[in-house]
Amino acid sequence: MSKPTTEQAPKPDNAIVRYFKDTRGELRKVSWPTREQATNLTLIVLGVTAAMAIFLGACDLLFSTLIRLIVS
Repeated sequence: MSKPTTEQAPKPDNAIVRYFKDTRGELRKVSWPTREQATNLTLIVLGVTAAMAIFLGACDLLFSTLIRLIVS
């Protein structure tokens, strides 16, 4: 009589474990910027944000002044 095999098929990963494994694999493929590149890009974003804030503030001031002159 032969002995029954005790080997079992590998358990499939559940969805959460598979998600984290896939995410980790994808993050390894990313080309991360250097510290200098990240600093330069951050400064560019801050500069453009400040410039747009000034521009939109000036437009708001202009239009509110025009509306105030027209109404009064």
